[in-house]
Amino acid sequence: MLDCAWETTFTWTIPSGTRSGAYSARIEAGDAQDHIPFFIRPERPTAPILYLMPTNSYLAYANEMIVHHVPVGQAILAHPAVLTEREADYYQDPKYGRSTYDHFADGGGVCFASWTRPILNIRPRWRSSAIGTTWQFPRDLSLIGWLEHHRYSYDVATDHDLAENPDLLKGYQVVLTGSHPEYWSEQGLNDLEDFIAEGGRLMYLGGNGFYWVVSYRDGEPSLMEVRKGEAGMRAWQAEPGEYYHQTSAERGGIWRNRARPPQKLTGVGFTTQGFDECHPYRRMPDSYHKSVAWIFDGVEGEVFGDFGLALGGAAGLETERYDLELGTPPHTRLLASSTGYSDNYAGVVEDILFNHPGTLGTQSATVRADMTYFTAANDGAVFSTGSIAWISALPSFGYENNVSQVMRNVLDAFQKPGALPGGAWDQEEKSWT
Repeated sequence: MLDCAWETTFTWTIPSGTRSGAYSARIEAGDAQDHIPFFIRPERPTAPILYLMPTNSYLAYANEMIVHHVPVGQAILAHPAVLTEREADYYQDPKYGRSTYDHFADGGGVCFASWTRPILNIRPRWRSSAIGTTWQFPRDLSLIGWLEHHRYSYDVATDHDLAENPDLLKGYQVVLTGSHPEYWSEQGLNDLEDFIAEGGRLMYLGGNGFYWVVSYRDGEPSLMEVRKGEAGMRAWQAEPGEYYHQTSAERGGIWRNRARPPQKLTGVGFTTQGFDECHPYRRMPDSYHKSVAWIFDGVEGEVFGDFGLALGGAAGLETERYDLELGTPPHTRLLASSTGYSDNYAGVVEDILFNHPGTLGTQSATVRADMTYFTAANDGAVFSTGSIAWISALPSFGYENNVSQVMRNVLDAFQKPGALPGGAWDQEEKSWT
């Protein structure tokens, strides 16, 4: 179901000068209440910081029923699903449509998603039945709360705004991602690469990002297409002859299989997922080099992020790793890493050519979360956390914690034009604090 074709019952004209941000319309009927989110972007940049909210990914998960429709769903979770009343509503009522993680009645995977229908899990109060905590949009609101608490000046835009305006990123000093920017169009990737090459700074604050290929129907951005190909962590696989997109004629699947692994863009790429617990990070030797030691100013000790609203830690759920073979820039600094995961965390299937023992959390060195930093031309730079759970750690202790301190150190540096801290030491390998 792509379009409810409902008549318009409510409109609102945005007053001139309204601040850019993530908003919601509160609607009430008797004792029932709901919040319908929307985003306001500015006509032109009003701040050095742009929060690019991953609406492609929100749309891919729209009204998802993974624990109902994916046979291994509860095995992946390592615990029974925590079903919510809202999910029970749309599971029992097919008029809400399906997500790209679900199947049609004939067993085929759902490859289209649209926002011209009620999407009940893009709501500030929604909690995932899979993990009993926030996922996607409501999780990403924690970054809004953090930006507000620390009084940063920022604008908000979305993946769909970027699709409409390829020049959207120009004029910003730094772009922030959400927690799980998993689905990207070719144009979106190109625009982000150009932004970094021209001196922009990217703070990639999530995990399992820049992963699946998506496209839109011409003239109808509300309709998005994704084809789950022969690799990747997926709920279904396209049939032979169905790997190419109907809307763009391009090959679908994961970007890694089109020679654009996430490591090339952000320094890290998807390596594992698990939903039983999250962990802290531990600083790595690179973090003490003078070129990057400033990132940890005010952070005591080697371990940080041993808290958070997502299963108790800043590193987990879906995480990423530094990997030179997959394109991590060779001058990238490995700042921190999180290890010690349970066997509920397994390595991603695209890394496995022959099935073999040793791919689980207690056995494999690739089951980890890596935090990285590298510089680019024209004073550009990329900081990556390698974890979906990172943003959920920001609100802990009233937004005053060591995860927040790392964020402030990086964002304070990134939003200022000109040379970055530590630049004088980039080529001196013996310069350690």
